[in-house]
Amino acid sequence: MTLRVLPLLAFVVAPAPALAHHVGTYTPQDNELTTNFKQVKFSVQAGKFDVARRLFEAGALRAQMRAKAATLPPGLESGTRAALQAGDAPEVERRLMIFFAALARDLALEAGRQLVDARLAPEARATAGPRFLEAIWRYYNLIDFAVAMRDDKTSVAMRLAFDEAEGYAKAAAPAGAGLSDALRRIAQILTHLIDTSSTFARRNP
Repeated sequence: MTLRVLPLLAFVVAPAPALAHHVGTYTPQDNELTTNFKQVKFSVQAGKFDVARRLFEAGALRAQMRAKAATLPPGLESGTRAALQAGDAPEVERRLMIFFAALARDLALEAGRQLVDARLAPEARATAGPRFLEAIWRYYNLIDFAVAMRDDKTSVAMRLAFDEAEGYAKAAAPAGAGLSDALRRIAQILTHLIDTSSTFARRNP
């Protein structure tokens, strides 16, 4: 079977709805990746690990983990598959949390680069912020509960940083330094989450 790799930044060239929500009150539309996540998650919650493993192995999650292996903690894809094989629900949740945190972090970093890219037209830079924030929240929203259960301070910090970025994105000049700084904080928070979660795994095999 050929696994189709999803382009992480595909949303950049597609129309995105305006940011008209507040953190905690808006659920973004699913794409193939988030749909596969929910399929795996619900199967794990139901104790159907064989089903979850098949959905993971044939779905967008595994394909994207492989495609982005260079920017992910080592062994994330194989470890997720092993956790599913072993029926280890907490480990599956932790690894998927790290994966989506990494996707959101990479989007925040790319957004910061585009906002200061002089090669882009001012209009393109102005619309990039809301589009990237929409995509960041699409992925982070999936794991916020898992993050809060492990480290409530990180969850609160992420929500505050996103609220701040959203405020700048709605401003008259959304491509300013304020939005760039907020996106940088989002990336830093997520990097810390990834590092501490991965370190915990190494200390607790």
